[in-house]
Amino acid sequence: MSSAFAVAPTVEHSSIQRTAPGPVESAVLFGALGLLFFAPLAFGAVEPWATFVLEAGATTLLGLWAIHQAANGELRISRNTAFSPMSAFGGLILFQIAFQQTAYHAATISRFLLYFSYGLLCFLVVQCLRRTWQLKSCAFAFSGYGFVLAAFALVQGITSNGKLYWIWAPKFGGWIYGPYVNHNHYAGLMEMLFPIPLVIFLSPRVQRPQRAMAAMASALMASTIFLSGSRAGMLAFGVEIGVLVAVLMKRRERGTAAMAFGAFLVLAFAVLAWIGSGELVQRMTSIPIETRTELSGGMRLSIDRDCLKMFAQKPFTGWGLGVFPEIYPQFRSFYSNLAIDKAHNDYLQFLVETGAIGFGIIAWFLFSVFHAAIRKLRRSPGDVNAEVTLAAVLGISGILVHSFVDFNLQIPANAALFFVLCTVAATEPRFGLHRSNHRRAIAA
Repeated sequence: MSSAFAVAPTVEHSSIQRTAPGPVESAVLFGALGLLFFAPLAFGAVEPWATFVLEAGATTLLGLWAIHQAANGELRISRNTAFSPMSAFGGLILFQIAFQQTAYHAATISRFLLYFSYGLLCFLVVQCLRRTWQLKSCAFAFSGYGFVLAAFALVQGITSNGKLYWIWAPKFGGWIYGPYVNHNHYAGLMEMLFPIPLVIFLSPRVQRPQRAMAAMASALMASTIFLSGSRAGMLAFGVEIGVLVAVLMKRRERGTAAMAFGAFLVLAFAVLAWIGSGELVQRMTSIPIETRTELSGGMRLSIDRDCLKMFAQKPFTGWGLGVFPEIYPQFRSFYSNLAIDKAHNDYLQFLVETGAIGFGIIAWFLFSVFHAAIRKLRRSPGDVNAEVTLAAVLGISGILVHSFVDFNLQIPANAALFFVLCTVAATEPRFGLHRSNHRRAIAA
């Protein structure tokens, strides 16, 4: 008996998708958004149960999307320049597993499943984020979420009893801020979130009341980066602001944008001065001393040297994704009563775990993302596509700077959001194009 219908896989080669998203695709998109919101609230999704929810949720959403595509009788896939290096990275990890190139199979398999869930979220966002109204809904949802999370972190910081949500005490201590045990990881999350309402505030397409709310949300989120006490977060914020200034200076309306941007900075630092000026000054004055300590032989620098020794022993395919906690103790060059399970430098940890080949794939991934993003910013400055890309690039830039001295990309909540932002930045222009083309056709 022959099948009633056949699924015909097609790949979108055009930068414009002509089919409107149905309710199932919108549900999948906002389901992915819900997972991105859930992960930080679950202590960064570092606990096994939270990691499982992230992985199972992404897989369930993929199944729902695939069933919907099959029911329609056609499998339509939108491509993205980031997908090729992501697939190559997955292939490398499968090679490590299949050919005994990992020091600990269980750890590599577990980490591979986590990265696979990141890839699923990125894939689903590209397939389902196809209309401007969806984009606006996501942008305002992220802005509201970030504002509420920053307000919660601020209240918890003032009334802290040393427990997460005032209930759970960390097993190994930490510097709690917001839902994170490590204040640096909270700062990393906000580095990726605050540019979204900031770009909304700078957009001339948004109504004044919404712009005012976006400015307040962005200012509060940015201020908590400083209030969290994260030195790397402060540096990343500065880099993001520098990138934004560079982009705004090339726009025609740079005078108006500069005034709006200046108002944002005044508002952000006013919030800082009102809420936590004393703590901030104390933290800022301690930065030079702590920096000199690190450069003269602090723990982070010692770990960096140890990582290079680890890389020298397995330079090509690395020790295996996710095996750093098991391998590092035999290379540690200093005494500590602390369990060191991360390299405090995402680049070096990827170099150790995936070798030069994996590091090269990561460089390819970042090049693809920034190349596509810069092309969009140059081709259509000031339109919806450029605004989306600008917000994503700012968040990506901040976390990449922070990753030199910390391990935000080893925290599932932050890593998932980072990869989704990268994928959005690399997506071909699609927002607002239908309307523009329709207007051109009428004018002709």
